[in-house]
Amino acid sequence: MQQEIIDLFDRYTHERMPREKFIKRLTKLTGSALAATSVLSLLETNYAHATTVPESTGDLNTGYIEYEGASGRVKAYMASPITENIKPAVMVIHENRGLNPHIEDVTRRVAKAGYYAIAPDALSPLGGTPEDRNKARDMIRTLDGKKTLADFLTGLVFLKDLPQTTEKVGCVGFCWGGGMANKLAVNSANLNAAVAFYGRQAAIVDVPKIRAALLLHYAGLDTRINEGISLYEEALISNKADYQLYIYENVNHAFHNNTSQARYNQAAATLAWQRTLDFFNKKLN
Repeated sequence: MQQEIIDLFDRYTHERMPREKFIKRLTKLTGSALAATSVLSLLETNYAHATTVPESTGDLNTGYIEYEGASGRVKAYMASPITENIKPAVMVIHENRGLNPHIEDVTRRVAKAGYYAIAPDALSPLGGTPEDRNKARDMIRTLDGKKTLADFLTGLVFLKDLPQTTEKVGCVGFCWGGGMANKLAVNSANLNAAVAFYGRQAAIVDVPKIRAALLLHYAGLDTRINEGISLYEEALISNKADYQLYIYENVNHAFHNNTSQARYNQAAATLAWQRTLDFFNKKLN
């Protein structure tokens, strides 16, 4: 697929571009409305492909929980190994489409690796994530940034205080959630390890506040996010932060999301996920 088309979709997904304008530009790039429709089916997420770890594996407890956040009750998806042993905790942070089947599957992947995992729904104050992914994206933009950050910070405290967990807590976020993972690293004294997949970097002035170990995954073709890498890494080095940074060449933003056929890259996703599990094993166990 033309990189220009993928870049257009990325701008539509992350900027305030009306859908009508996006479809018009996509039609121009593909040559016809029929071709645009076909291409769009490859670009947009298809949750029919979300499940890699079924709910009915028999070795996981799964379900929905709630905890008290700054903006009220926060709904979260939970997955944990069926064992009486206490275990480290990991928060999974969704993209800008809210809590969906893909993120719930990622939460089960974390649990399969031996962690008590939850995925909070940032849209809980607005009634929760709707089925319409485009509506969810629009709703994300209306959230109060300070209250949303506080909802995730209280989620980390909730995890740390659970009787089923140790005092070690990590997080992994994707896209919007990757940016949130960086913010949590700045603002939480309860976070031991943070993993950000193609997420906005923390403000440079805030880097000295980071105490958590960081693992940063970036897509080589993701120019929008990557423009912040250089200054961020300089600040991390200057402040002697514990971090690892990887750039996966010739792959796009959202390369880990297996529900987006056009952008998913299996090789990069597999490698980045293994590095993530290795990182958690080192920092949380």
